[in-house]
Amino acid sequence: MRLVLLSFLLLPLAEIAGFVLVGRLIGVLPVLLLTVAGVFLGIVLLRMQGAETLRKLAAESRAGRDASRPLVHAALIVVAAILLIIPGFLTDILGLLLFLPPVRDFVWSLVRPRIVVVRTERGGFSTGPEQPSEPTRSQGKVIDLEPEDYQSSRDNNGNERV
Repeated sequence: MRLVLLSFLLLPLAEIAGFVLVGRLIGVLPVLLLTVAGVFLGIVLLRMQGAETLRKLAAESRAGRDASRPLVHAALIVVAAILLIIPGFLTDILGLLLFLPPVRDFVWSLVRPRIVVVRTERGGFSTGPEQPSEPTRSQGKVIDLEPEDYQSSRDNNGNERV
């Protein structure tokens, strides 16, 4: 948690330093044009690659196969587009890297052990076991109480009755 907080504090400072360094090398106007181009590139890439990834996700689900990989890829594409839309060269570099399928596969290999996919009775997938709507025998005896059965009340003398 501290690492995330520290990165949120240091990222703007690093981006400002990047603007200053790149501005000294190529000038202010090219830096502004690159920043605006990064925003448009993020939007275009999100539309192009996002739609393709969603098609793959739907195809995997229809075929009854595990759709967790396309789902993670779709989420990483959204993160990549957001990083491109955020002004700054460091976030643009990270965003462009996340648009590359080998980089997304590497992130998937890191995330995969933490994801549990369970096949549901209806043939789909979920992230965990479903809760049954009706209690089963293995869950034990069900006792149905009215609100007055479990709420305490006080009598006329202020003593609590249970």
